[in-house]
Amino acid sequence: MNNILMTTLALTGISAIFALLLTIADRTIGDYGEVNLTINDEKEFTIEGGDSLLSSLIQEKIFIPSACGGKGTCGYCKVQVEEGGGPVLATELPFLTKEEMSNNVRLSCQCKVKEDIKIHIPEELFNVKEFDATVESITDLTSVIKLVRIKLPEGEEINFKSGQYVQLKAPLYEGNDEEVYRAYSIASAPSDKNHIDLVIGYVPEGIATTYVHHHLNVGDNVNINGPYGDFYYQDNNREMILVAVGTGVAPILSILNYMKENKIQRKATFYFGAKTPDDLFMLDYFEELEEKLYDFKFVPCLSRVTEEHNWSGFKGRVNNAIDEFLEDKGDREAYLCGNEPMINSVSKSLINKGIPEEMIYYDKF
Repeated sequence: MNNILMTTLALTGISAIFALLLTIADRTIGDYGEVNLTINDEKEFTIEGGDSLLSSLIQEKIFIPSACGGKGTCGYCKVQVEEGGGPVLATELPFLTKEEMSNNVRLSCQCKVKEDIKIHIPEELFNVKEFDATVESITDLTSVIKLVRIKLPEGEEINFKSGQYVQLKAPLYEGNDEEVYRAYSIASAPSDKNHIDLVIGYVPEGIATTYVHHHLNVGDNVNINGPYGDFYYQDNNREMILVAVGTGVAPILSILNYMKENKIQRKATFYFGAKTPDDLFMLDYFEELEEKLYDFKFVPCLSRVTEEHNWSGFKGRVNNAIDEFLEDKGDREAYLCGNEPMINSVSKSLINKGIPEEMIYYDKF
């Protein structure tokens, strides 16, 4: 008994000493003091060293795309570090091409600011704004997908292109002890500069989706920043092929809403993929667009239907529908939004139908 007690006390003492050493190290070795951050050779900031470059930029209200919230898993938060970034970390290598590495491109979420640092970012990121907005409505589209309408503060506007996205901040809540940003495409049309609509699906244990589905209420304040993204509507006369699965419908909705409001006269077909009829939503609206748009066809596709579903529409994945229905002719371009397997399979089908790879635009999540 005495031996067990002595062992416990010894382990407790060692743990306490280790914790004290970590605290001292954090305050001494990890204390880099104030450092200078220079952006594009023209904007200079004095910041506290030690944080990631992404966090340091956010503190200065400069927002870099980061779909994973700084976890180093999306590869979106790339910046060119001209001086002071230190060596490239192993966690960055899967996301950087040889050309990017030769041009000193880094993942800002992984790059620690330990000394004076000089970086270069696209000028348009200086136009990204942060908004403390309000939830105006929440609508259940399915049992696991919600449409969230957000109202910007009085007198403030957001200017975006159909297809772009914003980042929503998930704050601390019961069961979550960290603030994170997550990227969500805007579903509404750019003409309404005082509101945005987001289509958000629930992911078990997802920090942001749990916040939205289980904690967010009408009237709550939310923090968003944007717009971001180079996936957006291209103004030309080509025939359009639109493809989405699940919540990937959001940017497609924005594009269709834009076309409706501006009476765009282009031929367009929307292939909307889901598993069962319960996973489809807004069918009435898309069918209404078949009447209101110039030359628009809506093709819902279900991949896991049974006889009990009594489904008379297309049975199969969206790429199967393209293989069956799309003709190999005409001047066309495509807009795809969904997961990587869908993007890859649909792109292959589109290329087989004669659409050049450079005419296939996509937003992959």
